Amino acid sequence: MVFGRGRKAKKQEAAEPEDVQADIAAGSADDAATGRRATGPFDVSEISSRDGYVDLGALLIAPREGLQLRLEVEEATQRVVAVTMDLDGSSLQLQAFAAPRSEGLWEEIREQIGQSVGGQGGQVEEITGDFGPELVAKLPAASADGSQGYRVARFIGVDGPRWFLRGVFGGEAALNRDAAAGLEELFRKIVVIRGDNPMPPRDLLQLRLPKDATGSVPPGAPEFQQPERGPEITQIG
Repeated sequence: MVFGRGRKAKKQEAAEPEDVQADIAAGSADDAATGRRATGPFDVSEISSRDGYVDLGALLIAPREGLQLRLEVEEATQRVVAVTMDLDGSSLQLQAFAAPRSEGLWEEIREQIGQSVGGQGGQVEEITGDFGPELVAKLPAASADGSQGYRVARFIGVDGPRWFLRGVFGGEAALNRDAAAGLEELFRKIVVIRGDNPMPPRDLLQLRLPKDATGSVPPGAPEFQQPERGPEITQIG
């Protein structure tokens, strides 16, 4: 395909019996085997090579046949504020933020999303999913015939080392776990590049169009659609 151009300390260790140290090491290995570092999304320090990914600046996306990417642009500043993955009739909007070194953002952001949805006349339910706590929001929306209805969005969030990654499922994937499987798999493969520069918590990490977006790319790479104005849901949280 081609891209479409668009808008515990050492002293303590020495004092511990070998079997205790072994238990600690085993526990750490178990944590690594069951936590985010084992299942993703990943920090750039946790991968051996960036080859084979679509480089969007703060995010590296694994390619998949049939995947389309949309970069969403803030109208006032023309900066890219989100990327949306479209696959099999469903979507997953992605945003990465700077986060404090000592704590995550997802708990606080879930509360703010609930308040925002409620303020728009919508409803929100917290559930437990494969990525931990999630939110399913029903937002008021006009249907095709003009009558009042709802659109459903499912919010997921992952706290990483000094970053937070949020995803918003739309379409059938917001309602049906089976329909979300493909996008969830892609979400797990995402690599976040936080960078070393100091940033206030909640600042968006910089996204950009790939440098080779105007040329040919390897087979299986996603197709880019024209950038568009970011949807209102981008501002939630």
